Amino acid sequence: MDLNRIPQLKYTTKNNFFLLAGPCAIESEEMALRIAEKVITITDRLEIPYVFKGSFKKANRSRVDSFTGIGDEKALRILRKVSETFKVPTVTDIHEISDADMAAEYVDILQIPAFLVRQTDLVVAAAKTGKVVNLKKGQFMSPESMQHAVKKVTDSKNEQVMVTDRGTMFGYQDMIVDFRGIPTMKQYAPVVLDVTHSLQQPNQSSGVTGGRPDMIETIARAGIVTGVDGLFLETHFDPANAKSDGANMLHLDHLEKLLTNLVKIRKTVNELK
Repeated sequence: MDLNRIPQLKYTTKNNFFLLAGPCAIESEEMALRIAEKVITITDRLEIPYVFKGSFKKANRSRVDSFTGIGDEKALRILRKVSETFKVPTVTDIHEISDADMAAEYVDILQIPAFLVRQTDLVVAAAKTGKVVNLKKGQFMSPESMQHAVKKVTDSKNEQVMVTDRGTMFGYQDMIVDFRGIPTMKQYAPVVLDVTHSLQQPNQSSGVTGGRPDMIETIARAGIVTGVDGLFLETHFDPANAKSDGANMLHLDHLEKLLTNLVKIRKTVNELK
């Protein structure tokens, strides 16, 4: 994958990690613009290539009454507004074949959710849009098995593909990041570490997913040391009242310190090569 082919992505020559970050779901235009502006201020200062992340809908929910979105086209238009306002690329996840062409009209990167990454028709539909495809590693899949998901994209004549590790199921209610998988998957495509989803605690009896946001910096630091190409994290100015995945999100106020520390670690890792 060539980062320079992602529209409006800055600082690609700085030998830094790239960042996919934003809210779990698009809740409103005001919240999306507020979060994007804050993250961009930080990433510009630190010269981190940045992609704004936001789900235009949430199809994988614990309960039927869980928040799923504000309307597909409405949320996608907000993603476009973020891109046009701040001159940054955007990423969103898709869940159905019909989503691929629709979302591709608005965003630069199409993300395949972890539970759906083995769905061949969905992966191929995303690849055929010509957009960058971000494949989330299934919580039930080995790092080695992701080579086949990558090949589905490249066999569809799209070389713009990356893999994101979001942890592996450990029992019923926890995730573990196996950092041995990072160098393995880097043989197939650039690798991103999804820090916040790796700290989810799913399958709670309440039907609301839990999380360990206190461990975000620990996992992120380990990812940088292990050599990930990029980081993925969800952030919000009010995680306690976020409509999706608030329990494992990073508070926006803590982002600058985290990224500042990670950039310092990345510089040290670069010197060791």
